[in-house]
Amino acid sequence: MSHRENEEAILNAVAVDVGLAALEFDGARAWLEQARQHPMEPLAADVWVTDPDFGHVLLVKHRVRGWVPPGGKVEPGEAPRAAAARELFEETGLHAELLEVPAAVCVRSYRSDWSPTLGLSYAAIADLDVPLGGETGQPPRWFALDEEWDSVFPEDRARIRAHVARLVAARAVEAR
Repeated sequence: MSHRENEEAILNAVAVDVGLAALEFDGARAWLEQARQHPMEPLAADVWVTDPDFGHVLLVKHRVRGWVPPGGKVEPGEAPRAAAARELFEETGLHAELLEVPAAVCVRSYRSDWSPTLGLSYAAIADLDVPLGGETGQPPRWFALDEEWDSVFPEDRARIRAHVARLVAARAVEAR
């Protein structure tokens, strides 16, 4: 597969996951359609990890952004789903299966010197007692969903809580 074909395959995978995302913020779907007409800025992917009882979320203390979901930049030639799983492991030590449906898609600037870019949020469920590891200086920590945490993206608290509420509702429907 040529470099151009690989880039197109990655963008197609992005478009599929954007279309599947349970929640959309910031006009992300329309933004992606416009962005595909030009060379795109780096994509970002993160993982919203909750426990099986849906009472906690796993966050990482980023040196600049505060408490954020584990995630980062999608590397060239890497699919966002694979990047999310890689970042989850690198930042927390967790190998967790990502849920089939992406949690959300948004558009934001992850650094002050970057243009706004597309961020895909995937979801995973992990036990609270699984040992956590990760990168030096970026400790992972479980937060109760009703707890506040400091972040440069304060809107993520409501977004993650809304996603977890969707998971709880889906679980209730499945239990019937």
